[in-house]
Amino acid sequence: MADKTRKGLGRGLGEIFGTDVEKFLDDIQNNNSTQDVPGRTEIEIDINEIRPNPYQPRKEFDEKALNELADSIRTHGIFTPLLVRKSVKGYDLITGERRLRAAKIAGLTTVPAISVDFTEEEMMEISILENVQREDLNPIEEAAAYDSLIRRLGYTQEKLAQRVGKSREYCANMLRILKLPVEVQDLVINKRLTMGHVRPLLALKTDDEIYDAAQYVLQNKLSVREVEQYVKTLGGPTKIKFKLPPDKDPWIRDLESRMTSKLATKVEITRKTLTITYSGVEDLNRNLEILGCLEESEDEKD
Repeated sequence: MADKTRKGLGRGLGEIFGTDVEKFLDDIQNNNSTQDVPGRTEIEIDINEIRPNPYQPRKEFDEKALNELADSIRTHGIFTPLLVRKSVKGYDLITGERRLRAAKIAGLTTVPAISVDFTEEEMMEISILENVQREDLNPIEEAAAYDSLIRRLGYTQEKLAQRVGKSREYCANMLRILKLPVEVQDLVINKRLTMGHVRPLLALKTDDEIYDAAQYVLQNKLSVREVEQYVKTLGGPTKIKFKLPPDKDPWIRDLESRMTSKLATKVEITRKTLTITYSGVEDLNRNLEILGCLEESEDEKD
């Protein structure tokens, strides 16, 4: 953790800016900070010397918005300097990822920046909290950011809730969605399903059940209330088996068709299974022979 003997930020970020990260960063960038910010230096940096922030919780950046920002930078330049810290080679970016990406698109070779002597922990906490408090992360990015604060900085859920200005229950629910299969998380990231749709799926026991249910919800365009009722039927004493609608990936349908044609029998491909239908031993041997899996007898070898 940060050295408590340091001045300024070393006393702990919470003591410096409370929960208002954006104002704290604005004060540093505009030199209005009432605190002693160690090593604050205004510089112009070669854009290739800046390493992206490894603690940046945002993974998705709107390409259209970046290009619009790049157009603005070409015309007006960068108004707000990037915030960086000196590293062994070049600089680590603390905040300003969108400006850095847009500057590269605009063809800039140098960018204005403010260098400060943040510790690794301070850089991580500021980066994550600044993004979370702007409230434009997608739900999975937000949940992953909360998880990082707990795992890397030892936050309790109570402290997490206090630092991000949310209720403890809200934070706990956000953290739970990281238990969803990656494929289902992707549906949330791509805005095909909402948090309200996927949260009830956590009551199911296995990843396969969750994935199949998510596909069913998606294909049938269930409302949040309908999802809740649907999950109850799956988990009840009379568990209902269901078939997914036949709207498969076109590549999968084509592969099924080609295999069916080659083997002259029904072939079905699902998420984790390949099913080849046969009518009896003779038909099974015929399929195995086509697939090159039928062992030759000793007489045939001779």
